[in-house]
Amino acid sequence: MHTSPQTALPSLEALWQETLQWQPNSRQQALFEQLYEGILRGNQQLNLTRITDPEAFWEKHLWDSLAGIAPWLTQDDSKTVIDIGTGAGFPGLPVAIARPRDRVTLLDSTHKKIAFLDTLIAELGLTNVTTLTARAEALKPQPAQFDLALIRAVGKAQTCAAYTLPLLKPGGIAVLYRGRWSDDEAAAVTQTALQYGGVTESVVQLTLPQSQGIRHCVYLRRQD
Repeated sequence: MHTSPQTALPSLEALWQETLQWQPNSRQQALFEQLYEGILRGNQQLNLTRITDPEAFWEKHLWDSLAGIAPWLTQDDSKTVIDIGTGAGFPGLPVAIARPRDRVTLLDSTHKKIAFLDTLIAELGLTNVTTLTARAEALKPQPAQFDLALIRAVGKAQTCAAYTLPLLKPGGIAVLYRGRWSDDEAAAVTQTALQYGGVTESVVQLTLPQSQGIRHCVYLRRQD
């Protein structure tokens, strides 16, 4: 099944390059297109996303997912990554496509969503992605094994810090994808991070390239 020309996912090479200093190669663009098609199909049975317009999908799912890992987009290394509360596979699937050497784990507590993602991963032919059905607060790998922990649209900022930091190796980075960001949130995250051996490394404000909406990426580093 393929989308019609009216719903084809835009490539927008210039915007990728201008805003993230990166752009997908032809294979990655084809995988983004297949991902979009798969999400549209999955939406017919599951409540995956309200964002189905192709340009909005590009901006709010693809671009937004990769903006959080912009510091590593052009690095040619391999990282272990976990996407906590992945839902429809964001930001984890775009990250796995953009950085094929990474080993990405998609975590969600909803069995139906994980079953859908297993099928979608197989359709995309992604061999660097695995899934896990569990609640983040119950996941306590020993030893902590991830270089990056990504979390988007999951609860309060301090809750996100508490979910991500215990899963990181020393020196690992948690990326909290947020909309608005306030001084109160910053103080709460700083306090929570200290409880889990982490510190706030930086907060980056981003402007969505088409709608001009504001996003924030909060980077926490695990120290111990």
